[in-house]
Amino acid sequence: MTGNAPFALARRLRAGETVYAAWCMIGSPIVAETIAREGFAGVVLDAQHGLWDTASLITGVGAVNHAESTPLVRVPLNDFALVSRALDFGAEAIIAPMINNAADARQFAAAAKYPPLGERSWGPLRAMALQASRTAPVDYMREADDGTLTFAMIETATALGNVDAIAATPGIDALFVGPFDLATALSGGTAQDVQAPQVEQAIDKICAAANKAGKIPGIYCRDAKSALAMAKRGFRLIVAGNDHSTLREATLAQLRVLKNREPAA
Repeated sequence: MTGNAPFALARRLRAGETVYAAWCMIGSPIVAETIAREGFAGVVLDAQHGLWDTASLITGVGAVNHAESTPLVRVPLNDFALVSRALDFGAEAIIAPMINNAADARQFAAAAKYPPLGERSWGPLRAMALQASRTAPVDYMREADDGTLTFAMIETATALGNVDAIAATPGIDALFVGPFDLATALSGGTAQDVQAPQVEQAIDKICAAANKAGKIPGIYCRDAKSALAMAKRGFRLIVAGNDHSTLREATLAQLRVLKNREPAA
């Protein structure tokens, strides 16, 4: 394996493709690599609610890259310092939670993009090593702003009201729906029904806002069936489940088989 092609995810999404990604919460680089090797175009390492720390992120980003997939990182809430660090580690996309207005979006973009678009400082030593022999700084800098993607998460009622302004912010490449937080917010904290009418309407509104602004619409889905349905609705970066749920469901399926074959008492 020679690693993934430079900025492959950005190139595919900017060409109009629909791309499916995996989501890893467990914090294990070997789990992320194993999933990547099965053929997902990208693997998200979730440092917000998942178990990834700095050391495991560094190893995990490299493992996903060497498995010929694209590493994405979801950073913790308001941790814009980790945005640029994760990009320096070699992540090629950042998903930032709770981007509620244009000011949040500008702060996110500033951390992720080099001048004059943003304020990202120089130091992508690991990223350059992973970018298929991008050893000359000028080569990486020339391609990085277009090749590394910023996904602003829309997951609150406030963000929904500001979605057009967020989408229009220079340096924001994509909108990303966090459906469970969105459902929680829109229900006033009483439900996580991602298929409730108001949630479904909000999801379509976010997709339309991204398309209107010429940005990429993305969304998290709990399973592959839901992911296919969201592709039909126009989303183009679509996550299909996560490693923790997949592991639990596969284990439970094995146990059901074993229990059904147990002899009667």
